[in-house]
Amino acid sequence: MDILLVHSYCLDEDPHERAIMKPYPPLGILYISAHLKAKGFSVQVFDSTFSTLERFNEFVRRERPPVVGFYANLMTRPNVVRSAAICKELGCTVIVGGPDSANYPEEYLNQGADVIVIGEGESTVEELLPHLARYGPTGMQAINGIVYREGDGELVRTSPREYMKNLDAQPNPDRAAIDINNYVRVWREHHGMGSVSLITARGCPYKCAWCSHAVYGYTHRRRSPEHVADELQMILETYKPDMVWYADDVFTIHKGWFYRYADELRRRGIRIPFETISREDRLSEDVIRTLAEIGCHRIWVGAESGSQKILNDMNRRTKVERVEEVVHQLQQYGIEAGMFIMLGYDGEDMQDLQDTVDLLKRSNPNLFLTTVAYPIKNTPYYKTVQEKVIPLKSWNDGSDRDFTVDGRHSRRFYQMATRWMVNEVAQHQERQKDRPDYPRLAKALVNARIGRAGMLLTEREVEHG
Repeated sequence: MDILLVHSYCLDEDPHERAIMKPYPPLGILYISAHLKAKGFSVQVFDSTFSTLERFNEFVRRERPPVVGFYANLMTRPNVVRSAAICKELGCTVIVGGPDSANYPEEYLNQGADVIVIGEGESTVEELLPHLARYGPTGMQAINGIVYREGDGELVRTSPREYMKNLDAQPNPDRAAIDINNYVRVWREHHGMGSVSLITARGCPYKCAWCSHAVYGYTHRRRSPEHVADELQMILETYKPDMVWYADDVFTIHKGWFYRYADELRRRGIRIPFETISREDRLSEDVIRTLAEIGCHRIWVGAESGSQKILNDMNRRTKVERVEEVVHQLQQYGIEAGMFIMLGYDGEDMQDLQDTVDLLKRSNPNLFLTTVAYPIKNTPYYKTVQEKVIPLKSWNDGSDRDFTVDGRHSRRFYQMATRWMVNEVAQHQERQKDRPDYPRLAKALVNARIGRAGMLLTEREVEHG
């Protein structure tokens, strides 16, 4: 084995996800695995989703991989730190990549990592492995896209690595390296439909102030419609899911590409229910009609707030009134409409919260999820409130999700605010049920799902990559 790749996310440790039970595998690690195998490296993947840190530690002690590569995001930092320490005790070289380590390279190095990969990992790890095997984690100045310390303790940050230009040249994620059927089974057991995820593009060009672009920057690179359709066809034939999740940041961002992809699916006779994310400004009626034709059953719209003032402060470049229109159009075409709502953004007052409730009432989404804004390091939002950021946990045991902002309401306040939102919207929808224009889909879904989703205070990842 040349390298062991690890996610370090354990489902059993996540009370939010245990309540929802909609796990997906780590596509980023599976892409790296596929790339390295295509280049002749021996790779194993330890999928921790349905496992534990104890089992991982047993595996590493038994297999003794020379190099272990961890993916670090907001959810996995504490586990990565603990697992990396075990690997170092065994003499493994530790590589860490992902959005969290890109924002905190020195901290991860101080906790025992040997190399931090910044940006896309495929080509960087491909170049790292032969060097590490021959020289160890030193003298790596010529390898772009990394941060490390030389033997004298000097911090070295090499030149940025260029982003991949041709995504079609990359192999599909190495799903065979893990048990995808386990994910499909869990979905079926809890939701009646097994699901598999895929992506059609990398990166997001929008510059929302709270969103981290630590891995892909502000690039946006698409695979060809034919390449994506090939992967989808393979997924359907191999895993036979009941639905798929397009894990793009904004699925309908490029209308020309989207229409070509829809044509390609029609040509192949593929129509499978799917769920994805978009924005109000990328959802015209014709796009919505096409989404319905190719099987879309739910779209998540990043509404974030019912206050145009807050949206402008977030640099969302979206319009409140269009969200309402888009939600209604989605429902008219038989597509469930979900809305993402963010509370507690800097400058938000009670009127802004009321505006958000009013938007939810007018829109009547099938479900909505809330999160309380937290400042991720190196984002514009973080830089705005940096002097007021208060960590609620130690760096090792927490993440940027455990930041609060001095002068903001308490977490208890936002729990109550969410409860108020859920109740206000539920009561409004109850009153609307007998109206002839009440959306057909909302009648069957809203009470069970909106209450559950809103009350869970589900945290969304606001990192790209």
